[in-house]
Amino acid sequence: MARVTLIFAVLLIALGLVGFLGTGSVYPTALIPTWFGVALGIGGLLAISPSEGRRKLFMHINVTIGLLGFLGAAVEAARGYVHAASAGLAPDMIALASKLAMSTLLLIYVLLCVRSFIAARRSGKV
Repeated sequence: MARVTLIFAVLLIALGLVGFLGTGSVYPTALIPTWFGVALGIGGLLAISPSEGRRKLFMHINVTIGLLGFLGAAVEAARGYVHAASAGLAPDMIALASKLAMSTLLLIYVLLCVRSFIAARRSGKV
């Protein structure tokens, strides 16, 4: 799962950079997916370890980061959409797409991690 973490880290970093550069480098909040990607990348590198205890620790930290990122992005996407709709305005589609992409990526990541944790538990590797 450490390598899968690194793949998702690269995807989140790319999402943040594309969002930031795609909006004319005006909105630094577009880099939020990048920072979650950096955090997952560091955790993913630390999880590549022959020590089972260290690997488990950092993968649990990574899945927690992923869950918090998913919840934050999903709530912000819903909040931004509802706020714009209640004001009678069209939502900022670039920001909404970025938040939805981040929440989707992190939801998939968290589900893959949970599935891996369950499989490890059933196989007796824990």
